[in-house]
Amino acid sequence: MEVKPVPSRRTFLKQSLGTLAAFTIVPRHVLGKGYLAPSDQLTKGIIGVGGMGRGHIGYAGTRVAAICDVDRTHLELAKGLIKDPGLKTFSDYRELIQLPEVDIVHIATPPHWHGIMAAEAARAGKDVWCEKPMTATIGEGKRVVEAVQQHGRIFRLNTWFRFEDNFYGMGTPVKPIKKLVESGLLGWPLKVTVSRHTGFDWKFYWVGKTDLDPMPVPPELDYEMWLGPAPYKPYNPHRVHGTFRGYWDYDGGGLGDMGQHYLDPIQYFLGKDGTSPISVEIDAPQQHPDAVGTWRRIEYTYADGCKIILDGEGKDVNSPYIEGPKGKLYPGFKSDIPDLQKKLAAFSDPLPQVTDFVEAVRERKRFALNEANGFRSCTLVNMGKIALQLGRSLKFDPARLVFVDDEGANRLIDQPLRAPWII
Repeated sequence: MEVKPVPSRRTFLKQSLGTLAAFTIVPRHVLGKGYLAPSDQLTKGIIGVGGMGRGHIGYAGTRVAAICDVDRTHLELAKGLIKDPGLKTFSDYRELIQLPEVDIVHIATPPHWHGIMAAEAARAGKDVWCEKPMTATIGEGKRVVEAVQQHGRIFRLNTWFRFEDNFYGMGTPVKPIKKLVESGLLGWPLKVTVSRHTGFDWKFYWVGKTDLDPMPVPPELDYEMWLGPAPYKPYNPHRVHGTFRGYWDYDGGGLGDMGQHYLDPIQYFLGKDGTSPISVEIDAPQQHPDAVGTWRRIEYTYADGCKIILDGEGKDVNSPYIEGPKGKLYPGFKSDIPDLQKKLAAFSDPLPQVTDFVEAVRERKRFALNEANGFRSCTLVNMGKIALQLGRSLKFDPARLVFVDDEGANRLIDQPLRAPWII
């Protein structure tokens, strides 16, 4: 059962002082077009102000009140962009999430921190904007869902392709693809192939190195805090910042980096937001226990026969993006179905979604990509990672969220966290 949202301290104060505010706040239209009065802005704290975190400083309708990073260089760069004398800066995220003046916590750290930070922020009464992948493990994802729902928080996962923008090389937003799938014109079940030929680059340059030499930690970096819950490994610059995705301790290579961007919209248009595949099959070289490698093929199968194929080699140049028993869809919304657009016009558009995060927070509406459906699309990524690490195909129970008759795989659902960190 979902817990009803509990008003934040800021919301309570705004409601309590509503009458006074009516006499003191100048209507925004008086102040000029495009002006947003400070009283209308939500405040945000950003954890991790590397490239991604700094890129979201100016999100409309929010004001950055605090930032946190374990690298002093990142903090100084972000301070220079924000230029607010009242800005608070921290090296420990726990101080930021306890600030009463922060409404939203934006998590832009490496993925091995996402679960702990998102759950703690929700428990502290903050709404959460989290970068992808949502969590580094299936178990951490379950804990985040529990924390967000128990504490009545609004959660947004930062991959937006299920509701806006052209969907990579497909050359179209996802909405018409969703309409096509729902129309039944392609038939059922469907097979979706994700490869460079259908518009999706798996970024296999995100691979780790197996010959890293220990090096001195630079004075500006708190490496112990950067590692946090991950196993201790000697410092090497290739482990951190721009190249951390190549190591299993922190992410999962190209699959971890791009998987949720690519797979979440598929989950949406296939109508799989409430479930997961029953199997994952892999074709890949044996993976190193520390450094992420490449793979040739990952295949997911759902209970109804729908499949998602992740093609790492791109052998089939002419592969359709979606194939069903009645037709095929290619990049550019091209199809072998005659007069497709004319036929689609007879069908209803997909149901509307809440795609404005500020609106979702203000009105306590569930965001289009939230903790529940985001957990399911992240589970696709984490199922693939576990299969690759173990070097074998796996069966999965989407209701119990465990692997079937495979204790080794189930041990990787909740990986041990280095003390003192817990979720």
